[in-house]
Amino acid sequence: VQLQASGGGLVQAGGSLRLSCAASGGTFSWYPMGWFRQAPGKERELVAAITWSLSTYYADSVKGRSTISRDNGKNTLYLQMNSLKPEDTAVYYCAAARTGTTGRLLHEYTYWGQGTLVTVSS
Repeated sequence: VQLQASGGGLVQAGGSLRLSCAASGGTFSWYPMGWFRQAPGKERELVAAITWSLSTYYADSVKGRSTISRDNGKNTLYLQMNSLKPEDTAVYYCAAARTGTTGRLLHEYTYWGQGTLVTVSS
């Protein structure tokens, strides 16, 4: 599975962004999918995940401000982020987990996109 993330950019605090992740080379609908982020000097962390059955998970840091969704017909994963904060600044990665997993653990993920940079200015 190949993943291509896009939609990052520079936004002021309080603003919104929608990240997209285009998938190819596999049966997209089978895979649990997730968005991760990694800020400078910090470990990669799971931001949100969505299973094939559309069950979702959000990290506490983004809960209530972000929405993960998927369009299986377009083989695309999305992350809508609202009320952005400077601490949301990071490189955001989309990833596909092994089928049959919940997509809530880092080690479940086997395919990664290249990352898109989100910068939130104060």
